[in-house]
Amino acid sequence: MAYYQSKPVAGRHFLQIPGPTNVPDRVLRAMDNPTMDHRGPDFGKLGLALLEKVRAVFQTSGPVVIYPASGTGAWEAALVNTLSPGDRVLMCETGWFASLWREMAERLGLRPEFLKGDWRRGADPEQIEARLREDKAQEIKAVCVVHNETSTGCTSRIDEVRRALDAAGHPALLLVDTISSLASIDYRHEEWGVDVTVAGSQKGLMLPPGLSFNAISAKALKASETARLPRSFWDWKPMLAANATGYFPYTPATNMLYALDAAVDMLLEEGLQNVFARHDRHAEATRRAVRAWGLEIQCAEPRHYSSSLTAVRLPEGHSANALRAAILEKFNMSLGNGLGQLNDRVFRIGHLGDFNDLALMGTLSGVEMGLAVAGVPHKAGGARAAMDYLIGNAV
Repeated sequence: MAYYQSKPVAGRHFLQIPGPTNVPDRVLRAMDNPTMDHRGPDFGKLGLALLEKVRAVFQTSGPVVIYPASGTGAWEAALVNTLSPGDRVLMCETGWFASLWREMAERLGLRPEFLKGDWRRGADPEQIEARLREDKAQEIKAVCVVHNETSTGCTSRIDEVRRALDAAGHPALLLVDTISSLASIDYRHEEWGVDVTVAGSQKGLMLPPGLSFNAISAKALKASETARLPRSFWDWKPMLAANATGYFPYTPATNMLYALDAAVDMLLEEGLQNVFARHDRHAEATRRAVRAWGLEIQCAEPRHYSSSLTAVRLPEGHSANALRAAILEKFNMSLGNGLGQLNDRVFRIGHLGDFNDLALMGTLSGVEMGLAVAGVPHKAGGARAAMDYLIGNAV
């Protein structure tokens, strides 16, 4: 019995939460290499090559800083390197994680302004543009948007947000959280004029938790020269100075960097556009299953549908937590829980990372069996609807 299982269960555990995701064998084997001297010449070669290669995943030619931290650490790094105490930041209420980012901003001594949302759509570019046009004194120093809201399965259109800033003629920085979208949903740091991209290792990058990232624009680097929020561990300056020769200013997560090297190779070998198309295809198949069951997708705006996960609303009077518990007990599959105001109202199906058609069909079959076992009103045939779509759109 594996140490993390509460009882003996035959077969693999289906980890279908929206992250951490399943780690491919190739990545696990890379992590299993002996730890090297992080001050030695071989590490410098690894660091230089990796720091260059990882830029392709962000679609940027600029620097990418890697921290031994969760995505929350990368949030903090983005804020403290670019802003000063009392700065006003414009944020969008798209779900649980956008709300947590706002709370962090408040604790750091910033003044976040939260544009109201309903947790069923992505950020509204028109709302952002209108607020920026009102800001005649240009007090707003940054706009912060979660690209893919993991709690709701809604994806914001960052290209449209960029156009909103430009149309308003506002100089605010654009900070974007891609923790559950990077390497799963098309994202273009440089083309879309993003100033700081925040990311984590444990989702589309197919790694365990433990690494976080900031992709940084020239404008953000310039802002960091005058930003006055306290920073030490998160400071870009010593990181970038050490990174110039492939090293880090403090002990890096060496074996996780081995894993990142292998994961980036996998993504680039498949081709990023193929990776995005694969995620799009599995997301559409999942949504067809949900509709066939007669259930409701949490994301109410089709153009904001996420290709990383699908959040599913249960009928009134039925517990999403009880459904998840039944599926775990009977079929050894973990699904994502509802967060914040969606607690016990939705369950979330992760379909990102190292994932293929058979994994999706196993996941959706487990959900359909679980709906029956838990007594949730639904129609049969969701898994069949997904299968028909996959067959008709085979690659």
